[in-house]
Amino acid sequence: MLGAAVIGFWPGSVSSKIVRNAAIVIAAITFILSVILATQFDASAGQSQFVEFLPWIDTLGLNYNLGVDGLSLPLVILNCLLTGVAIYSTDEFIVRPRLYYSLILLITGGVTGAFLAQNLLLFFLFFEVELIPLYLLIAIWGGARRGYAATKFLIYTAFAGIVLLASFLGTVWLSGASSFDIVGAIGESHLAGGSPLPLVRQIVLLAGILLAFGIKIPLVPFHTWLPDAHVEASTPVSVLLAGVLLKLGTYGMLRFGLGLFPDAWAVAAPWLASWAVVSVLYGASCAIAQKDMKKMVAYSSVAHMGYILLASAAATPVSMLGTVLQMVSHGLISAVLFLTVGVVYKKSGSRNIDVLQGLFNPDRGLPVIGSLMILGVMASAGIPGLAGFIAEFLVFRGSLQVFPVQTLLCMIGTGLTSIYFLIMVNRAFFGRLSDLVVNLPQVRWNDRIPPLVLAVIIAIMGVQPGVIIALSEKTAIAMVSHVPMPVNAIAQNLK
Repeated sequence: MLGAAVIGFWPGSVSSKIVRNAAIVIAAITFILSVILATQFDASAGQSQFVEFLPWIDTLGLNYNLGVDGLSLPLVILNCLLTGVAIYSTDEFIVRPRLYYSLILLITGGVTGAFLAQNLLLFFLFFEVELIPLYLLIAIWGGARRGYAATKFLIYTAFAGIVLLASFLGTVWLSGASSFDIVGAIGESHLAGGSPLPLVRQIVLLAGILLAFGIKIPLVPFHTWLPDAHVEASTPVSVLLAGVLLKLGTYGMLRFGLGLFPDAWAVAAPWLASWAVVSVLYGASCAIAQKDMKKMVAYSSVAHMGYILLASAAATPVSMLGTVLQMVSHGLISAVLFLTVGVVYKKSGSRNIDVLQGLFNPDRGLPVIGSLMILGVMASAGIPGLAGFIAEFLVFRGSLQVFPVQTLLCMIGTGLTSIYFLIMVNRAFFGRLSDLVVNLPQVRWNDRIPPLVLAVIIAIMGVQPGVIIALSEKTAIAMVSHVPMPVNAIAQNLK
């Protein structure tokens, strides 16, 4: 945020190149600091570490309270990494560069603050910080229907924020808590000075939190803003939107849904698992029907977010590890897919799979970009050896015993993923080069480096996921330690 202020308010005129280089340096420093934080993190502890606490507004119960644990740390690193990728992949001659890079850095600060916030009201403030900057990034630098897409995003997200604030206020007032601070390890269902809530009240408050974060994730039927936003947003903004901003929804659902209301979560778990099935199958089915490559990738995000909801509903240690890995792997994979689709559109002028054909042509096509896209497609489809496989394996392995039917139905979604991405790759890259797409400009290394770096990370994470698992294992166990098994809740309801 300090970097955003420096770039935005530096006196006098500054060239676009200097602004871009400054933004890259700021993003690089932030990423390096996040990696240093990971090296100092004690993976054997499940509670928050490196806690910062400053009293702010005592009468409101608002404190500047930050901390990091095994759930938030991988997402913080992912956020810093994809911010650098988004800035580096931005057109060097973009209009109004100072405003553009300031908004991206402001979003990064807001998202990082939300991942670290240990106070409900502070989380809400950080959650809302990214709203207007992302709206402006779509509305100013977006496509032909950017105004419609940006306004739709703003309305959906603003409504989610209203519901979320109401749920947070209700949680504090009904529990009689002295502040909005979250107390203790993840999984404890009370706030600072508060008392446990009756189950009925927990269910009502949990419903509000699920609605708010269900819009943010997004889950069906609250997903309609996402494809429009992706299609009209520029490639770097799509990278941030799919790679990081959607994770605010899944993170918030885990942190404040499962973490604050474990008893209500156990009751709602079967319904959440069914909701996950609907999102997975509907999102995958819509992706199959798309002609626009970018919209196809956008609908795939809707489907893959359903896997996280399924694992969260199961609330087992293995499934919770799967949620962390799925959030990280989806962020990396979706970034690769959006970057490669962006290069295809930039060089050919089209994203329509009925227009594109034969882009693997080694002389006049895009063979390197096509290879990187195929790697991203394989990872998204869960091919062993890549990040998507181990994430989905843990999700399904941890959820199967709790929700066998819903898990098997979600597994069908992985097959559908292979279908729609195979359709996209087969039509756009194989065959004879289309006569409608000729004389493609040469792809520079500036366009190749970002997806190539992410592809290497996806491959490393696929064969060595133990690094993230080690960071998150204790937190995952702590998160589910207070949650009654959903199977027991189902049995009691049947009685």
